[in-house]
Amino acid sequence: MFSQECQLLESAGHDVVVFRRSNWTANSDSVIQQLALVSSMVWAENTRREFAELLTTERPDVVHVHNTFYVISPSIYAACREVNVPVIQTLHNYRLLCPAATLFRNGSACEECLENSLWQSVRYGCYRDSRPATAAVALMLVVHRARQTWTRDVTHYIALTEFARGKFVQAGLPAEKISVKPNFLHPDPGFRNIANDGDYAVFVGRLSREKQLTTVLRAWTLLRNRIPLVIVGDGPERRDLESQSVRNNLTSVQFRGQVSHDDALAIMRDARLLIFPSGCYENLPMGILEAFASGVPVICSRLGAMREIIADGRTGLHFEPGNPQDLAEKVDRAWSNPSRLRLIAKEGRQVYEEKYTAEKNYPILMEIYRRASGENAAQDGACQVQICNPVSGARDTPECRPNF
Repeated sequence: MFSQECQLLESAGHDVVVFRRSNWTANSDSVIQQLALVSSMVWAENTRREFAELLTTERPDVVHVHNTFYVISPSIYAACREVNVPVIQTLHNYRLLCPAATLFRNGSACEECLENSLWQSVRYGCYRDSRPATAAVALMLVVHRARQTWTRDVTHYIALTEFARGKFVQAGLPAEKISVKPNFLHPDPGFRNIANDGDYAVFVGRLSREKQLTTVLRAWTLLRNRIPLVIVGDGPERRDLESQSVRNNLTSVQFRGQVSHDDALAIMRDARLLIFPSGCYENLPMGILEAFASGVPVICSRLGAMREIIADGRTGLHFEPGNPQDLAEKVDRAWSNPSRLRLIAKEGRQVYEEKYTAEKNYPILMEIYRRASGENAAQDGACQVQICNPVSGARDTPECRPNF
């Protein structure tokens, strides 16, 4: 999404300066270097100075932050405040509220840090299954709450859904500082041949606990191999999932592993159904937008923003999170009614055209920039600094997605 947004701005005539750092540069087994990393996670003074120099040189109208975690650090917000450059922060996940960024623990959605204290996450070791690592992230959040970084130094926030906006307001961010602007999909993959019903269901994504693939395999056990399922992606749960598939004699389930984005999109476009079983509060997954645009109906868990993104019975189907019986029934019913699925596919395509194209997204982004910067700051030729802190790896791993 970061790259797509940069391209969108450049195509509209804006000057975009990218500030990007890789977290791989901070990887080390040295105890001293690990302690230094914790310190810089909270406040990277070298990055602050470097960014202050960039602001002096480029004189941007706005700074749009996608991710500072962890080597950039929130220190750059102070650099912006010192020279009165407005900051827009996109809330790509829940890092501000949860050190693990997912609001997910022990197999289900978890709001203990939101309702009680960030130190609940340390108790459970929610970040990387490590109490020390979780404590480091929680410390960073606590320090910047105390400094009022999130309320004073960030001019405006972008949430991807109304559900996410509600969670951040519940946590104490000023409601007037948060606008909703969804992700967008560009280029348009095109609406597939509506006569192609597809002869398999598909899951595309990271094979990790929060995605709840165990629920899918249990549902397929109940379906007794009547419906082919293709699982695309890799992750820490793959070996266990493959073992579960073998134990239950799921001959209709095929694991394809990690493939290119183009190949994953092609596999999805030929499917009859996309299964999205996530047990965490997803924000706005690009896979669902690709399914909408391509005409592939989605069956998703009735959880969080999924209820907002997908209208049950109109643009997709919902099932009870973690309930394999309900999922099996919804899959069986949908599979047996291809004419209804074609109508759902058309509705999904209409929603994509109404909400999730680059053309629909651009004026929303410009209005947010104007609110943060004044009417003249988002005109053609205005300079934006886009900030991202990625790591190399699969495109849908938690550390590869922009993190707060």
